[in-house]
Amino acid sequence: MDASTIRLSRARFQQAAPQVFDQLRDMILSLGLAPGTALSRAALQQQFGLSSTPIRDALMQLEESGLVEVFPQSGTIVSLIDLPLARQAQFLRRSIEQEAVRVLAAAPDAGLVDRLQAIIAEQRSLATGDDLERFNEADLAFHKMLYDAAGVPDLWSLVRKRSGHIDRIRRLHLPIGGKAAQIVRDHSAIVDAIAEGNPDRAQAELHDHLSRSLAFSDELRVRFPGYFKE
Repeated sequence: MDASTIRLSRARFQQAAPQVFDQLRDMILSLGLAPGTALSRAALQQQFGLSSTPIRDALMQLEESGLVEVFPQSGTIVSLIDLPLARQAQFLRRSIEQEAVRVLAAAPDAGLVDRLQAIIAEQRSLATGDDLERFNEADLAFHKMLYDAAGVPDLWSLVRKRSGHIDRIRRLHLPIGGKAAQIVRDHSAIVDAIAEGNPDRAQAELHDHLSRSLAFSDELRVRFPGYFKE
């Protein structure tokens, strides 16, 4: 094996673990891999066509994010939803986004309002269908745009890293009747407050919006008793 082949193999290895991490993370957050699901390293190696090392590294990253639990000499499972960690993630995200919408409402930008309203229009059309994954992607795009417009894009990455437990609560809540339509109404109210230059209203609407799913968690625990950590 010549030096160029070694470099190429190393580059492929370096890319493999993040790709596995991203795919497994998406599956966990979408509940394609439900809380408590056992993960076999051998099965993952076969599924992704990779050696044990990138699979191990991806699982270590997922463990750092709180999305899996690794038991030495035993196995790996998708972590149960931890309500205290979900509350901390909600606190972090709500604190940042309330400040972000306050900044945006203090100096309304018509172009930003148009872009946000375009996402809301997409969500409105998706809310009546069954494609919850696309609806959820549009939801994330809406909130990411707030961070970008407020000049704090790196904080979006921080929030996403910490949001695995609250994200799964929201994903459990999303299919329940009226939830998608409520999200559309909330987003519209937030954008209306930004457009009218009303920072106090923008903060209040954002606070209420990001509080709903966790407030519904007791009912979700009854519906999905095996998904939550005691």
